[in-house]
Amino acid sequence: MFLELIATVFAGLAAAGVVLLVNRLLGNRLPNWIVPVCAGLGMIATTISNEYSWYSRTAANLPDGLSIAQTVENKSYYQPWTFLIPYIDRFVAVDINSTLINPDIPHQRMIDIYFFGRWYPANKMRVLLDCQRSRRAQLITDANFDKNGHVVDPPWVGVTPTDPVLKMGCGVS
Repeated sequence: MFLELIATVFAGLAAAGVVLLVNRLLGNRLPNWIVPVCAGLGMIATTISNEYSWYSRTAANLPDGLSIAQTVENKSYYQPWTFLIPYIDRFVAVDINSTLINPDIPHQRMIDIYFFGRWYPANKMRVLLDCQRSRRAQLITDANFDKNGHVVDPPWVGVTPTDPVLKMGCGVS
């Protein structure tokens, strides 16, 4: 966040510098207000560029084994251009390498999912998936296991068979 603020300030200074140079080359024919306006426009353009490029930069830097399951697009009234072209400001990634399967219940899988959001730290959650019954349970606290390795009383929530986390965690394409 701090680096983006610095980049935005320098973009404004660069835009103002270019306009000052053009004004000097034109013999100071441009109005005085053009320099701060162009500085502001340069800063706004940099901010918009950073918003739209956040997802692609973050997704490109994910470690191996982390696959994006779902994205959330943002539209807001204070950014009216987002109604024309929304940008992705959150996504969910599944850690395929963390998959645990109990041989006694092969239709259930325990996986780690990560929540990424613009301006928020990444959050990790352990999830139990039931691939046969299309449901999942968030294992927020330490899960209790019985002697056979089954999770005791998981808080199941029904999901559709097309749920992206369920599909990815269960290996359904």
